[in-house]
Amino acid sequence: MTAIGAAQGSNALAKTFIEADPYLWPHDGHLQPQTTALLVIDMQRDFCDPDGYLAASGYDIRATRSIVPNVASVCQTVRDWGGLVIYTREGHRPDLSDLPPLKRWRSERGGGKIGTPGPLGRLLVRGEHGWDIIDELNPQPSDVVVDKPGYSAFFATDLERILSTRGIRNLILTGVTTDVCVHSTLRDAVERNYECLVIEDACAASILDNHASALSTIATEGGIFGAVAKSDSLRRTLGAALRA
Repeated sequence: MTAIGAAQGSNALAKTFIEADPYLWPHDGHLQPQTTALLVIDMQRDFCDPDGYLAASGYDIRATRSIVPNVASVCQTVRDWGGLVIYTREGHRPDLSDLPPLKRWRSERGGGKIGTPGPLGRLLVRGEHGWDIIDELNPQPSDVVVDKPGYSAFFATDLERILSTRGIRNLILTGVTTDVCVHSTLRDAVERNYECLVIEDACAASILDNHASALSTIATEGGIFGAVAKSDSLRRTLGAALRA
């Protein structure tokens, strides 16, 4: 929804909000493309393809596949509006020198040992076919791609440098998985004083209950980790801003 601020005098500024839970986002109505970035977390073949890492670990990927149209639509809406789109890819060096022994052990125990051969190449290894972004969401020349070795997009990457250089204050999060990499990135962002919005139908988890719980956690205590919105709400608000 869009509202006009009640500030007095000729300096009154139009305020723009996205309808969200538990509050209209952002809290101050200062929603501008130059200070907003969309994060597309790990929409890689390894997480969204039946021959990838997540499926090899025994999980049903129908949920991660189902959000692709919404993620694509949100990306294009943000681009048209003038906001920055940032993709992330989780993966490790071909020699696995950045893969901690505990993570390697856990992945083997889960049935998808990182670095082992699969139909799409070595699982979660940089440069392999499975590691790259799915075809439906190919990054555009104006987009940024951040490669990460861990769950949070802020850990061991230059993401914070990119955001601070551009003066970004507001982050919109989409991608997979809601309870792991999306939530890890969200929590790190909140600690860095970014105001975050998670698009619930443009995120997915390998376990449906985990998705619902992760979203519920965001909205507790008046929005302790930000707010949650539907993709339609985002499209309506940004579409109206473009037509204004």
